[in-house]
Amino acid sequence: MKKEILLTGDRPTGKLHIGHYMGSLVNRVNLQNSGLYESYIMIADQQALTDNARNPEKIRNSLIEVALDYLAVGIDPTKSTIFIQSQIPELNELTMHYLNLVTVARLERNPTVKNEIKEKDFNLSIPAGFLIYPVSQAADITAFKADIVPVGEDQLPMIEQTREIVRSFNTIYKKEVLVEPKAILPKDGLGRLPGIDGKAKMSKSLNNAIYLSDEPDVIRNKIMSMYTDPNHIRIEDPGNIDNNTVFTYLDAFCKDKDFLEEMKSHYKKGGLGDVKVKKYLNEIIQAELEPIRSKRKIYEKDLDYVYDILKKGSEIARSKAAITLTEVREAMGIEYFLQY
Repeated sequence: MKKEILLTGDRPTGKLHIGHYMGSLVNRVNLQNSGLYESYIMIADQQALTDNARNPEKIRNSLIEVALDYLAVGIDPTKSTIFIQSQIPELNELTMHYLNLVTVARLERNPTVKNEIKEKDFNLSIPAGFLIYPVSQAADITAFKADIVPVGEDQLPMIEQTREIVRSFNTIYKKEVLVEPKAILPKDGLGRLPGIDGKAKMSKSLNNAIYLSDEPDVIRNKIMSMYTDPNHIRIEDPGNIDNNTVFTYLDAFCKDKDFLEEMKSHYKKGGLGDVKVKKYLNEIIQAELEPIRSKRKIYEKDLDYVYDILKKGSEIARSKAAITLTEVREAMGIEYFLQY
């Protein structure tokens, strides 16, 4: 049976954190190990440069950190092709061809782009490369003829825009060259972990993330500083678990669900202190991250090997993308010299 093609990846703007881990990396490893998919994992450095063009060193330094995190969590280069976006020039030409099929108005209506423009406070100073990144993402997906793309709910408009481009191209050029991808969403409750301060987004800029590479004492200090129920002042007071970040994390990481339900009931009745709950969360997260951190340190000692993985993966990815680009050119009738 032919394997379905899977494409996913991350922007290299810093080390990966437990939000990435629960939201996508665990699922990514499971899909890889199922043996059902031909997996391509992209480090999207060009996309990261759309809003970091004046700080390329940040992207360059983060790229290897993301690669180390991938290997540490179990992305296996013998099962998945890990590659760097900027090393596949075919993606740029595909983007140019697709841009002719999309209006500026359609790009500006993309909900994900609108939200990120507001979040980044671009106002009217929107980098052109940022505005068109849904088209660039369509090039990434279609270059590998990805059947499925694991994404968070906030990325669904991007997948729909890719599907529109695929339909437009195949209709205009009367040839089924490109493949419409399907989105795979994370399990309920695992789409996005809040930051340790209770804010909706976990990020380096907000200083509210627990990183996969954090040392045990750093993790403990972050957990002990976490947001809980502000009205749960005394141990005997009834506590609220709704919007309580510690319990949100426990829902994501605790495997003993029966014990967790007992703990929730105890907390809501009163008599269970925040410190005790945080200590339990610390035990669970330390156990989850210790093998990842240990494996990461092994790879850190041989960065040449890691760069070799990225180089070989990029070569494989480029050869795949080149086939699609040739098919696109032929469909458009711009492979002028094939007969010569």
